[in-house]
Amino acid sequence: MISKKTKYGLKALIHVARLGYQERVHIAAIAEKESIPRKFLESIMLELRKAGYLASRKGKGGGYYLLKKPDKISISEIYRLLEGPIAPVPCVSLNFYEKCEDCDDEAKCTIHLLMVQVRDRILSIYNNTFISDLIN
Repeated sequence: MISKKTKYGLKALIHVARLGYQERVHIAAIAEKESIPRKFLESIMLELRKAGYLASRKGKGGGYYLLKKPDKISISEIYRLLEGPIAPVPCVSLNFYEKCEDCDDEAKCTIHLLMVQVRDRILSIYNNTFISDLIN
């Protein structure tokens, strides 16, 4: 299950992308249209800006806009940024691996083997889905 932070981050990116590449929108408009609490959205947008997906301008004609084209932003990138590991359990994580304390042999662990398959299928979908795919 994804967190509200990740869900809201994706909704906000999709909203900004629908406007067109580098078109600006105020955070209040995103919050209202997407039903996202403004303070929460501000922290998410800041994180997306620091990571180089968004930029912002203050004042008249200001707002947030995409720095990357929507067809270059994969769901897996945003998921990892806002959520962390994609893997359902730490022992199958590609980027955040941790050995399970209760497992003697991962190669024989049926839970581990199942979770590798789950991870691979989820990862395939996330890696091959981009913000541009979700605009319509």
